[in-house]
Amino acid sequence: MKLKGVLIFFWEVFQVVIIALVIVLPIRYFVFQPFIVKGASMEPNFHDGDYLVVDELSYRFREPERGEIIVFKYPIDQSQRFIKRIIGLPMETIELKGSTVYITDKFGNKTILNEKDYPIETSIFNGRKMSLGKDEYFVMGDNRGHSFDSRSWGVLSKDFIVGRTIIRAWPPMGIGSFFGAPAY
Repeated sequence: MKLKGVLIFFWEVFQVVIIALVIVLPIRYFVFQPFIVKGASMEPNFHDGDYLVVDELSYRFREPERGEIIVFKYPIDQSQRFIKRIIGLPMETIELKGSTVYITDKFGNKTILNEKDYPIETSIFNGRKMSLGKDEYFVMGDNRGHSFDSRSWGVLSKDFIVGRTIIRAWPPMGIGSFFGAPAY
């Protein structure tokens, strides 16, 4: 009698574990993914060791927007993941002069990117001009003087984007959500 009760208990535990795995694993691998920030390229907004949750689903239904913080596969070594902010969108031209970022959209309208929230060093922009293709993005770290980004290795293909940052889960004092892109 006792053996039957023990077997029933273990069978029920096994069922709960299987159901949990069937629910959790697809969410983990296809909807949300954890990401740990390494380095100072996104300071002051994200710091080394911050634990983030990345939404992998949104970009299947809509295009990335300027200002969103994304995690992507580094184009030169796809085993590495980077975090940066989207600055330039497909079919735009990005021009860097001094500490100013000029964006010319696909209609020829030229605007200046509002950089007031980022540490700027005037020497970081070298007069470079890049035209983006159909599925290409220009990304930069928020800590402009200490970021290895599109200024160094070029444009980012949409194919490399993993998803957008939606939640900072660690450290406890920094817990917050990042839904929506800031207005530029």
